[in-house]
Amino acid sequence: MADFFAIEQESPMITDAAELERLDQKSQFHPFTSIADLAKEGPTVMTSGQGVRVRDAHGRDYLDGMAGLWCVNLGYGRTEITEAITRQSERLSFFHTFNGMTSDVVAECADALLKRAPVPMSRVFFGASGSDANETQLKLIWYYNNLRGKPEKKKIIARWNSYHGSGVATASLTGLPGMHNYFDLPKGPILHVSAPYYYRDAPEGMSERDFSRKLARELEEVIEREGADTIAAFFAEAVMGAGGLIPPPEGYFDEISAILKKHDILLVADEVVSGFGRLGTYWGSQTYGYEPDLITSAKGVTSGYFPMSVCFISPKVWDVIEGAAAQTGIFGHGYTYSAHPVGAAAALAALKLIDELEVVKNVADVGPHLMNGLRDRLGQHPHVGDIRGQGLMVGIELAKDRATKEGFPPANRTGREVLKAAAKRGLITRALGDTLVFAPPLVINRAEVDELVDKFALAVGDVLG
Repeated sequence: MADFFAIEQESPMITDAAELERLDQKSQFHPFTSIADLAKEGPTVMTSGQGVRVRDAHGRDYLDGMAGLWCVNLGYGRTEITEAITRQSERLSFFHTFNGMTSDVVAECADALLKRAPVPMSRVFFGASGSDANETQLKLIWYYNNLRGKPEKKKIIARWNSYHGSGVATASLTGLPGMHNYFDLPKGPILHVSAPYYYRDAPEGMSERDFSRKLARELEEVIEREGADTIAAFFAEAVMGAGGLIPPPEGYFDEISAILKKHDILLVADEVVSGFGRLGTYWGSQTYGYEPDLITSAKGVTSGYFPMSVCFISPKVWDVIEGAAAQTGIFGHGYTYSAHPVGAAAALAALKLIDELEVVKNVADVGPHLMNGLRDRLGQHPHVGDIRGQGLMVGIELAKDRATKEGFPPANRTGREVLKAAAKRGLITRALGDTLVFAPPLVINRAEVDELVDKFALAVGDVLG
């Protein structure tokens, strides 16, 4: 295989793969990992990356079909970003933004982000992860309603299958029972409504538009039951990611947005994954034509090169907060690493590359090529039930019986078996139950997409014939 790693990192002191695996197993508590599987199979230790590929400690190369965790949008080894990080680290490695302090690069970054917002926004608030950004949004929503004299308007509606973070509040907001079990969650004034899961949940013969209307009626019934004067906000991903790669059916956001506006309920767009080009538009809300009151973003803002998140705050919310500033005094929220100058430098470099490389245009081209390739190769496979998605965010749901949509028994862990088969063929995907998902770097080209499709189709064949 050709060497795709022209830029190699300086080797660590330990280079023996087995020793690195042993050290990891005895020392690291892995997030979102089966402890039992890890003890049995051991970790995969990555050592370098270039373009859309990564290399492990054994020297094996993989096409990264997940862009890390939906985040390395510009690919690995981007010297434009690493050099910006280095320069900023040498010039001013850290300064805070408490008590009116800031740094030059942060001011420039905030301005650049506001100029790229999908609808007019008044301010951005920086954090370090999508989870903490959604925690910030929850606090802002409650703060906002207190300031405008509506202290009872505090309940938050999210959706089953959603992912909005893993903190106490944000994991409660998340609609994945596996993140609630054994943690005594959910907590707080959190409500959930049905996911827009057309493939699994729409009655037979129902159109997408009618399914959207059905979900809108469910939402309105919840609002009427609870009382609109108690409902503060609705959180939604443009395309649901970790809950099974679920795109909205036709007309979904039109129907939902009208109800929220009618009842004075804020719409929070969770763009942590969909922001900065992944769906073939700069923002996922632009793909589906809705206007959020608050936007949460992270991941792609630095292409994963530095931890950073961004909350966008609309004039509707900001004007209330600013108008009450004299009475409230200090705004009592923030993090040590809010608006980290090194993160801001990384973000500015990443934003510049998104423009220069015409990333959004590339996704609009290669996204349909990926979808068409998967459907051509696997669309009639007897154990592939659905292939869905938008842009470079695609899910392939496996089924025991394609005709009836009957799933495989969970104990079979069929999705995980396909994931492991793909890794053996040099392809990284992610198994969300029996849905395999792809969200590769947004700079992937057509030839690399063809390679991804070929490797994945072979892996499906390895497991399911």
